[in-house]
Amino acid sequence: METTNVRQVVKEKYGEAARRVKSGGNGCCGATAASGLGCDPITSNLYDAAQMRQLPEEAMLASLGCGNPTALAQLNPGEVVLDLGSGGGIDVLLSAKRVGSTGKAYGLDITDEMLALANENKRKAGAENVEFLKGEIEHIPLPDNSVDVIISNCVINLSADKRRVLREAFRVLKPGGRFAVSDVVTRGAINDDIRKSVLLWVGCVAGALDEGEYREKLATAGFEQISIEPTRVYRLEDAREFLSSAGVDVEAIAPQVDGKFMSAFVRAAKPASPVCCGPACCQ
Repeated sequence: METTNVRQVVKEKYGEAARRVKSGGNGCCGATAASGLGCDPITSNLYDAAQMRQLPEEAMLASLGCGNPTALAQLNPGEVVLDLGSGGGIDVLLSAKRVGSTGKAYGLDITDEMLALANENKRKAGAENVEFLKGEIEHIPLPDNSVDVIISNCVINLSADKRRVLREAFRVLKPGGRFAVSDVVTRGAINDDIRKSVLLWVGCVAGALDEGEYREKLATAGFEQISIEPTRVYRLEDAREFLSSAGVDVEAIAPQVDGKFMSAFVRAAKPASPVCCGPACCQ
């Protein structure tokens, strides 16, 4: 699928999710909305009660992620955090609390409706150290070496140019900066017909990289200390309702789905600045 087509479909579906929240519904990673704060086995039950109490309800309802990067990422007071594909702003707002008034939390999104919702949630939360930016995760509108930590919640897999995303993440991170994202990854071969489904792509599944390929792309971009930690492995029965609602013949694809898709926490680091050994490296 061409990059421009994927981007347009993502913008349309996520814009629709934002409008649904504004009208009193909730966001949904899959094809249909449902009641409650989770609507499929990917997006359900990711945040604990204490985190939910810290945020406007609309931020929770707009959550489309596959994990909780703010619970697993190391964030320190005074740091600068960037959330790639920030949606309604839940992970940005949670990160802002952890980096404190001396830190800064950026959210980056391409969808006007989500950005409007995120800024409204920022206002309701009274978050003064938060800024939402419009742009593509393949072209991050921030300077080189300006961010301490990059987080993301089930968004990088939606990009048709993941190498570019990871190169951009590496560029904006400071030396020694951390990459700490939740994403959907796969284990083993997956039929191309499933991967090419636009509906599943926007449903956080079809764009997923194999975990080995994810490691390779991170290393190629320059990252080190790479690790991929499964946080939720999807079984067929867990996903049956979700896949059926997307018009998928569940029994036909069972061997290619059961246990082969998982949410994972992906960690990596940008190498620290080289130790200065003489005038040449100190200039």
